[in-house]
Amino acid sequence: MKYILVTGGVISGIGKGVIASSIGAILKGVGFRVTSIKIDPYINIDAGTFSPYEHGEVFVLDDGGEVDLDLGNYERFLDVTLHKDNNITTGKIYQQVINHEREGQYLGKTVQVIPHITDAIMNWVERVARRPVDPEGLEPEICIIELGGTIGDIEGMPFVEAFRQFQFRVGRGNFCCAHVSLVPQPSSTGEQKTKPTQASVRELRGLGLYADLIVCRSEKPIGAEVKLKLSNFCHVAPHQVICLHDVKSLYRVPVMLTEERCLDVLQECLHLRLPAGVRPRRCMAGWRDLAERATHVRRTVTIALVGKYTSLQDSYASVIKALQHAALLASRQLDLQFVQSEHLEEACKLSDPVRYHEAWRHLCRADGLLVPGGFGHRGVEGKVMAIQWARVNAKPFLGVCLGMQAAVIEYARHVAGLPDAQSTEFVKDATTPLIIDMPEHNPGQMGGTMRLGRRATTFRGQPSVLQQLYGGATRVDERHRHRYEVNPRYVPLLEQHGLHFVGQAEDKEATRMEIVELPKHPYFVGVQFHPEYLTRPTRPSPPYLGLVLAACGKLTSYLSKGRRLSPRYRRESTGDTSSDEELAELGQAVAGCMAPLTEASGKTPEVARDAAATAAGGEGSHGVTPPAPAVSGAEEEEAVGAAGAEKAEDKSEDGGNAPAV
Repeated sequence: MKYILVTGGVISGIGKGVIASSIGAILKGVGFRVTSIKIDPYINIDAGTFSPYEHGEVFVLDDGGEVDLDLGNYERFLDVTLHKDNNITTGKIYQQVINHEREGQYLGKTVQVIPHITDAIMNWVERVARRPVDPEGLEPEICIIELGGTIGDIEGMPFVEAFRQFQFRVGRGNFCCAHVSLVPQPSSTGEQKTKPTQASVRELRGLGLYADLIVCRSEKPIGAEVKLKLSNFCHVAPHQVICLHDVKSLYRVPVMLTEERCLDVLQECLHLRLPAGVRPRRCMAGWRDLAERATHVRRTVTIALVGKYTSLQDSYASVIKALQHAALLASRQLDLQFVQSEHLEEACKLSDPVRYHEAWRHLCRADGLLVPGGFGHRGVEGKVMAIQWARVNAKPFLGVCLGMQAAVIEYARHVAGLPDAQSTEFVKDATTPLIIDMPEHNPGQMGGTMRLGRRATTFRGQPSVLQQLYGGATRVDERHRHRYEVNPRYVPLLEQHGLHFVGQAEDKEATRMEIVELPKHPYFVGVQFHPEYLTRPTRPSPPYLGLVLAACGKLTSYLSKGRRLSPRYRRESTGDTSSDEELAELGQAVAGCMAPLTEASGKTPEVARDAAATAAGGEGSHGVTPPAPAVSGAEEEEAVGAAGAEKAEDKSEDGGNAPAV
C-alpha cells in the first residue's frame, strides 16, 4: 500500500481537495486502484450538524455518513464509492480513544495524545486505506490523504505528529508528502512572492515531514525564475516544484498536473511501476476533452437556483456540479443565477424593493428553476412563490428534498383547495399538515438521526418522464437526507387534482412519497432524495439532466431518440468540426478515465492497467435496476460520452445497427 499525504500552507481553501482528487485521477488513469481519506481537525463527530455557512454543503455517502464536501470531489473525480470512515475528525478519534479507555483496553495506563491518539490515527488510516471502494471489491493500491486546515494550526498537531511516525511505520518508499501553498502576487508590485511558501515548508520540516512535491497555487502562471528560487530555498529539486494557476475549468487540473510531470515525481518517491506502453498524456485525453468542451461551448442555458444559502456557493457544491455535468452533456454553458428566496417574498418588497425586483428579474429571465434542499422556515414562502410562477408559466422546474415538499405545498394551496397547507417543520400545530416529521427518525438527538444514505425508490407504473430519463428502470437507488415527508393521508386528494406521485419507497416503517410530477408541463419534477450526490462528469444525474434539457427545449427530442442528442445539435452548440470517428474516440477516452479497473477474466494487474488506459467505456449508473422484460440495447445504453452517442445515433439514422459503447 502506498500513501500520499496532501497538506496545505499559508491559507486554507487553497484547493487541496481538487489537487488531491486530480492526483488520484491521474493515478487511476494509468491503472492504479485509488482510495481517499479526508481529515478534518474539528471536534465535531461529523459534518451533519454544521450550518452550510460553516463548511459548505454536507455530503452524504451510501452508508449514510454525513461528511465534508471534499469527499464529493473524490467520488466525482475517481468514480468510487467512499464510506463514512473515509472522513476522519478529531471528534471521532477522541471518541474512539475515550470509549477504549472506559472499556479498560489501555490496562490502567495514563491515556495521552502520544502514543494513544496518534496510534489511533495511524491505525484508522491503515484500516480504511485497505477497504474496497470500487464495484469489483478489490483492495486499493494507493491511498490519498488530505489533511484539512494549514500546517501550524494547533488543532491539527496530533495528526501531523501521527504522520511523522506513520512515514517510518510504512517505510519512506511507501509514503509521499505533497504540500500545497500559495504564491501571492500583490497588485502594488506585480511580483510573485515566495516567502510565504518558504516559511510554510520550513514549518513543515520543523514538524518532521518533508515535502516531496510542492504544488504552488497562484492567480497567474509562475515563471521559471520563481520556480527555481522555490527549489533552492525549499530543499527540493526543480522538477518537484509544480505550478498551478487559476483556470476556468477544474477538469483541466489533472491535465496540468500531468504536463508538469507530477506522475514522474510520484514514481520516484513511491517506486511506482507503470505497465509498459502506458503514456500518461494519452491517459489524460478524456480529461482534456472534458476541459475543452467545458470552455468552448458557445450557447448558454440559464438556471435560477432559489435557495436560502446563496451567499456561499459551496453550500450547493454538489448541486452546482450536477447542473454543470448536465449542461456539459447538453452542450451548453451553464449560467447559474443565485436567487435568495427571502427576496421574493412580499415582506422584502416593502423593506427592500430594489432587491425584491432584482430577484424576480433574475427568476423571470431564467430558462429553468431549481429549488434545492434546506432546513428551517426562513425563505420558504419565497420558494413556494417561485414554484407557483414556474407552474403557471410552464417553466421547467426541479425540486429537491425541501424543494419537492414546497412544490407539494404550493399545489395543495392553489390547486387542491387546501389554502392552509403547511409543514410541521415550520408550524408545529398546522391545521393542514401536508408535510409531517418521521418519528422514527427524530428521537431527540440532532446528529445522524435523519433518514440518511442510499435507499431504493420504486416507480408506481404511472407514465413518468423521470422514469424515461432513468432508462425505463423500475427502481432507482439514490441518497437521502431528510427528517420530514409528504403526509400520505393527502396523497389521494392531490392525485385527484392532477399531481402524480410516480415514485415511492417501501421502508420498514412506512411508505414514503419519493417522486412527484405534473403531467402536461414541460418539466415539473420533485424528488425527496438528493440525486446530485451521485452525479459524474460523464454520467449526469437524470433529474438534473432533465431540467437542463427541458430548459434548452430538447427534452422531448432527447427522449424520443433513445436518450441521445443529435450530432448536428452538438456541433451547432460547440462549433466542433471533428469527425464522428474522432468524437467517438474522445468519448471512449473519457469513459476509460472514469471507469473502475478490474482484474477479472484472468488479467494480471499490469494487463488490466494497460487495457484501462485505452478502455472504451465503463459500467456505471445511478443505482438503476433495469425493467423487465429486457429493453433494447439502445434504451439500455447509458450516456457514457457525448461523442460515442453521436456515432451510434449517426449509424442508426443511416439504417445500420448502432454499436454498443
